[in-house]
Amino acid sequence: MNLIYNSDNYSVVEFGVDDAQEALRFGAYEIMDKPGRREIFIGGNWAASFREHVQQLIASEPDVEAIDTFLAGYDEVMHQPVTMH
Repeated sequence: MNLIYNSDNYSVVEFGVDDAQEALRFGAYEIMDKPGRREIFIGGNWAASFREHVQQLIASEPDVEAIDTFLAGYDEVMHQPVTMH
């Protein structure tokens, strides 16, 4: 598990590839919307696609606002509330 992005609005944690677990076959990501207090876990082919889009975004040398805008594209599918343990 590796925190790969953290802003006032979003954080993204990357989970490494683990061939022994189907959900992590391509790695996985957890995206958290801080103001909305919700998150989503993406794995499998969706994680591979997310990684590809992130690599394209990074190549454009984006600022924090551009990255947050990209991550906001996942707001519609974030239904899991963030809870503290």
